[in-house]
Amino acid sequence: MQPEPQQQASGSPALLQTRVCFCMRLPAEQPSSTAATGPGTGLGAQQGNPAPPQEPSLQVLEEEPYYHFQHRGSRQTSLSRHWGWSLRLSREPQVLWFEQQTVKSRAKRSVSVVPTDPWFPKQWYMNNDISPDLNILAAWSKGYTGRGVVLSILDDGIEKDHPDLAANYDPLASYDFNSNDPDPQPRYNAWDENRHGTRCAGEAAAVANNQICGAGIAYNAKIGGVRMLDGPITDIVEAQSLSLRPQHIHIYSASWGPLDDGRHVDGPGVLAMKAFHNGITKGRGGLGSIFIWASGNGGINYDNCNCDGYTNSIYTLTVGSAFASGRQPRYSEPCASTLTTTYSSSTSSEAQIVTTDLHHRCTDRHAGSSASAPLAAGMVALALEANPALTWRDVQHLVVRASRPAHLQAEDWAVNGVGRKVSHHYGYGLLDAALLVELAQAWAGTQPQRRCSIEALHAPRNIGSKLTVSADTSSCSGRTRSIRSLEHVQVQLSLSYSRRGDLQVALRSPMGTTSTLVSVRPYDTSQQGYKDWTFMSTHFWDENPNGTWTLQLENKGDAYNTGGHWGDKTIHRYHAVLPSPSFPLFGWHLTVLSLLPSGQTCEGDGSFYAHQSSCLSYCPPRSYGRSRSTTHTSRTCARCHHSCYTCQGTSANNCTSCPAAHTFDEDTHSCFSPQGLSPQEGQHRNLLLIVLLLCETSILFAMLSCTFRTAWLCVLAGCAGRCWAGGK
Repeated sequence: MQPEPQQQASGSPALLQTRVCFCMRLPAEQPSSTAATGPGTGLGAQQGNPAPPQEPSLQVLEEEPYYHFQHRGSRQTSLSRHWGWSLRLSREPQVLWFEQQTVKSRAKRSVSVVPTDPWFPKQWYMNNDISPDLNILAAWSKGYTGRGVVLSILDDGIEKDHPDLAANYDPLASYDFNSNDPDPQPRYNAWDENRHGTRCAGEAAAVANNQICGAGIAYNAKIGGVRMLDGPITDIVEAQSLSLRPQHIHIYSASWGPLDDGRHVDGPGVLAMKAFHNGITKGRGGLGSIFIWASGNGGINYDNCNCDGYTNSIYTLTVGSAFASGRQPRYSEPCASTLTTTYSSSTSSEAQIVTTDLHHRCTDRHAGSSASAPLAAGMVALALEANPALTWRDVQHLVVRASRPAHLQAEDWAVNGVGRKVSHHYGYGLLDAALLVELAQAWAGTQPQRRCSIEALHAPRNIGSKLTVSADTSSCSGRTRSIRSLEHVQVQLSLSYSRRGDLQVALRSPMGTTSTLVSVRPYDTSQQGYKDWTFMSTHFWDENPNGTWTLQLENKGDAYNTGGHWGDKTIHRYHAVLPSPSFPLFGWHLTVLSLLPSGQTCEGDGSFYAHQSSCLSYCPPRSYGRSRSTTHTSRTCARCHHSCYTCQGTSANNCTSCPAAHTFDEDTHSCFSPQGLSPQEGQHRNLLLIVLLLCETSILFAMLSCTFRTAWLCVLAGCAGRCWAGGK
């Protein structure tokens, strides 16, 4: 028989192996005469020819009469069979089958994990462009892409027909609580204000390998969206959003909260708190819903996310932000409740986040802490695919262990009692997706949660300049309440204070770890203090709680600040997975400086600065403290030169630090733009852009509101040259 020439998979002729090489089958019991001779000799069926050498290397299959022969005198490569030898072998009666060997095209069955999406090269935080990135490719190489996991983005809606989301869109993970209908499509307007949810959705679960935009971290997960921020936000709206189909949705991602102005202390209402509790106790068949939250953008206002009742909840997994360089974003809020960090960016020269955008578009300009939480949500989806039995507490344990300080820059990195580095800016560090899924695969689960509460103070105490309160946790070491390893620590605090923002509160554990529960917030001039407010820290994770806990309250502002009391209230308990000594605190109330009536100045001992109708103990960025003089009769916060971020005077040569994307000249104490524009030119261009936008917006508003004449006059007052061209 003569074999047909083989073809490669591509359709081109097969390349025959080096030398003429045949595999043939001989009779199982060979007669004294043989069908073949050794290499280089004739091959025939003549009686009396010597038998072929029975070398083990010639036999292809053990105990099977298949043999491999080579002819040394032939060309090493060929695109056709050797017809001479093929003809001779076909006439050999003792050769039952033969085939000239060819080099076959074979590939290792390893999956290429690098997506082919056109914008994936821009996804620096997951494509190994920087080191370290979030280690997404390594997690994908383990086979985890979020398959079987359902996420929902609680925001301003989701563009469900976006070509990079549609294949993964899940209507059961979606709803519109603003309009009370099942369609979460965002409301469109000229300035695309409702793009937030669509952008967050693409980060977590955009489709991969479809030649559109980039790839989501969990690109095989299902994604939904809840429209709940584009209308009146009530406790009912929040509760309904947080409790949407908890047996279907695994992960809820939220990038919103109270105002990040450094003044508010606010959190979920009664119904939303009930929704959180029901989620972790009943969601996912009792394993617990996963709530992932962005830490907040109030860093520029010296806000602290422990004054946000969503991010400081033990039921939420709070995510901080870092630049690719490892620097802290100016907007990033520090707090003790932040557990981990992913990348994000700002509006400056830093590389930003790639994701889906409204109108079926893509964007590479997504930024802020809003961008960090969906990345973490996608990574947790990979972990849930690796181990669907993880509880909500298991996930937090894994995140602690899968976070690394890496190159993240902060002055407050500290080693806690079990040897882990932790920071108020980054939690336990940069989250590593590959390590997260690896730990998830082998995770055996946590023991049932235990709680212990202690009242540490039973009588009013004057805070003064500093107050220290200690509590022993030996009562938490009993058989039924014994806690050997901590998770969250909560401190529920009640106090009044003349300037709440000047009060710093810190907690020290028996193992020596100090965690700042709230830092100074210079814009918080409230005299309301804290009324049963619960602070939370994750910095004591896995520490042994037994021993003495110390709470320290310190006045970082003026000596005139004093504390007061809320009467005889003693409802102060500490809910935690730790011996949580509750720290009810009281002080004596005195009236001190707060908001200024118009035209009045700050009184007292002269250590306050008047700023925007408030009295501050120091001046915020973009301003400096100007002392009394013959021309200025009061201490005020005066504006820095517009090129400076902080300064010591009004001149461009009085800068002490610069805004983002500007360079500080130490010799001249001035700031320069890297684009070569002077700060004045840059500011004028920005001002012109703002004026034009205001003008066009005003015209649009006038047309929509049917009050064209009145609005037109307003427009002319603001941008006369621009609007006069078409006016009457």
